[in-house]
Amino acid sequence: MRAESDTAGSERTCIVTGTKDVPEAMLRFALSPDGSVVPDIRRKLPGRGVWTRLSFDTVSRAAAKQAFSRAFRAKVEAPAALAETVGALLERDALQSLSIANKAGLVVAGAFKVDSAIEAGGVVALIQASDGAADGAAKRVHALRAKLGPEANAIVRVDLFKSGELDLALGRANVIHAALKHGAASSAFLARADRLRRYRSGEAHAATGTKHGDVTADKAEAFGRSIKLAEKPGG
Repeated sequence: MRAESDTAGSERTCIVTGTKDVPEAMLRFALSPDGSVVPDIRRKLPGRGVWTRLSFDTVSRAAAKQAFSRAFRAKVEAPAALAETVGALLERDALQSLSIANKAGLVVAGAFKVDSAIEAGGVVALIQASDGAADGAAKRVHALRAKLGPEANAIVRVDLFKSGELDLALGRANVIHAALKHGAASSAFLARADRLRRYRSGEAHAATGTKHGDVTADKAEAFGRSIKLAEKPGG
């Protein structure tokens, strides 16, 4: 299958499945000067790119079946662990975005502070460490429902990161519970978190009821989004 030119229309074609989608819902790969395949998750690297679905399994298949060589029409090196590398990059991108939201004053952390934020209103997302106790997450959800009723379903819930990863992103220790307040940096984080979730789960699109909806705080309020932890492939 031929690689599409980066200027050929608004959609890109997956080199493995042949499916088409907008760039925001796909993954771009470029070639380094030494002929290695490089993930370009921000779609900024120079030169010709090729595209896959936003899916761990699809990237794994592309690396295993020499799809990159066919797409670039050259002998290229695609590491066997390319899918794991992409996942790590998407995870780091999301956590860096969370750190930016924190520096913008849009994150509160700690069970007491999260409960206070819920009571005060204005929370657009709850973050629960994936290795935290389930009853703690349930308590926060119960508090939301008590405060908001059916509108609590509009609050995004993110369960993608371990406590240690949240510690590093937020610059504090033992983070299990956090909450996001409305703001542009929160919207940016939620979009990147949803991109990571879809990559792990293999979903073609975000489940917002829209075809290509990135998760933002505004869309979360409108569509009642809930980001759930997806099992890591092979993990």
